[in-house]
Amino acid sequence: MAFAALGSAFAQTPPPAVPAGGGRGRGAGRGAAAPAAGGGGGFANAFPQHDQADPAQIERGKALYGVQCNFCHGSDARGGEGGPNLLRSELVLNDKAGEAIATVVQNGRGEMPKINMTNAQVSDVAAYIHSFRVAGYDASRMVPPSILIGDATAGEAYFKTTCASCHSVTGDLKGIGVRFAEPKQLQNYFLMPGGGRGGRGGGAPSTLKPTTVTVTMTGGKKLEGRLIRIDDFIVVLADADGAQHTVRRDGDVPKVEIHDPLEAHKQLLTKYTDKDIHNLTSYLVTVK
Repeated sequence: MAFAALGSAFAQTPPPAVPAGGGRGRGAGRGAAAPAAGGGGGFANAFPQHDQADPAQIERGKALYGVQCNFCHGSDARGGEGGPNLLRSELVLNDKAGEAIATVVQNGRGEMPKINMTNAQVSDVAAYIHSFRVAGYDASRMVPPSILIGDATAGEAYFKTTCASCHSVTGDLKGIGVRFAEPKQLQNYFLMPGGGRGGRGGGAPSTLKPTTVTVTMTGGKKLEGRLIRIDDFIVVLADADGAQHTVRRDGDVPKVEIHDPLEAHKQLLTKYTDKDIHNLTSYLVTVK
């Protein structure tokens, strides 16, 4: 998921407005036609545009973005389930070919975890992000008429072979097709349940179990509980009584086992094809 929580990493402060015909002479992006040079006139066209990369590189970046970034930052890079608008991020605006973005992606920052991507891959993702028209208001938004363009029958078959071992349309997913106001919300929910914003009533569509951890000390003693924090130096957990424990880490000592109820969904994010996602969404909306 990646590119998740870029909010704290990518400050959302737009650069100063440039006069019509000024700026850096960037070309048009994907969202809307751009002026011939610079950001154009008025607030909506006040942002300088990026030079456009080779179409093949943009397509590679689009594929990577779809897997790693789309869920949190949206298909139009204007923000999604928890992720901020990337188009008007100061860091992204100042980035040339992924050099600034790579620092955050490869190391993580704040709530954003580090992502295992090479410099070349980050450069491809940057090329795709920079291909969008940067503008105020809705000039850069890409709104598809409908995401229900898949085959519900194929989606049902995919569900039975991939999802049914953990989920049931007559059990935990009963009525999922009417829990959400829009199909996109349902799609985002099944892609990563922990990042959704709830159903029609605003509440969580289901109760998710927390991530837990087991810490096995050198002498064999074990600490188990809800994971609060983990990094290269400490692991913090809350036991069954609510008491917090902080354990120092030195490499693989002590042994730490994380039990993430969403791990299977995270693994699927790297395996889904666009066709799988559309088919599955088209099926799930029929589950009443």
